[in-house]
Amino acid sequence: MLVKKTLTLAASVAALALAFAGCTSSTPAAPASSASGSASSAPAADLKLVAAGTLTVCADVPYPPFEVEDTSSPSGYSGFDVDVMNAVATKLGLTLKVIDVDFDALQSGTVLAAGQCDVGASAMTITDERKKNLDFSDPYYDSLQSLLVKTDSGITNLAGLAGKKIGVQKGTTGKSYASKNAPSDAEIVDFPSDAELWPAIQAKQIDAILQDQPVNHTHEVADPSYKIVETYKTDEQYGFALSKDKNPALLAAINAQLTAMRADGTYDTLYQKYFG
Repeated sequence: MLVKKTLTLAASVAALALAFAGCTSSTPAAPASSASGSASSAPAADLKLVAAGTLTVCADVPYPPFEVEDTSSPSGYSGFDVDVMNAVATKLGLTLKVIDVDFDALQSGTVLAAGQCDVGASAMTITDERKKNLDFSDPYYDSLQSLLVKTDSGITNLAGLAGKKIGVQKGTTGKSYASKNAPSDAEIVDFPSDAELWPAIQAKQIDAILQDQPVNHTHEVADPSYKIVETYKTDEQYGFALSKDKNPALLAAINAQLTAMRADGTYDTLYQKYFG
């Protein structure tokens, strides 16, 4: 369920501009900030961290534009999620470390419960099912699902995939949407991540990819021989994930910094960089 909170006047104007831009492009608007992030952050010394002085983040890479490998970055990774987490870490006086993990193990809470990392930052939609094993930060991004096909395929919608293969990422809301809405005779094919999905459609192993709109949009921009033919308003919001009830101080600190980033313009700068 989408809950909108009060923004400062400057942030409201910025959000309105982004929303208007979303009406004329395929990029969805950023969500409003949440009042629950207004709590002051705990000093870094009080946070329960996997490694002292380090904010260890797990992510499924690549998932552009949210997570990509980047040798020019100190962490070895960049992207919207990574840059937001790096800003949070910097504000808390911490160094960012990113670990590449399987998304299904991340969204189930397995790697977090095992103490492999402090936070999951991987374009993860907040759902009631995931909340059973995870604590989520305030929402930081609104997303859509989408259908990517070969431009000359003749496929114009999900119904046109009867008898064909639809590629999805295992454990995602994209797979859930495809399972509920695809033609009954369509074959839904699981892949570990976008790193396997994208080559699969290029090799004609699948006929379409159903996944988050920003990721499919990155592919259609990179290669005009592919295009998004449908988007699906699923009211999804992304959140940063923590192990259930294990680190309330860190959760409060992240929420406080997300609010501060909106107030000082840091969030809008990063949003424009990747989606503007």
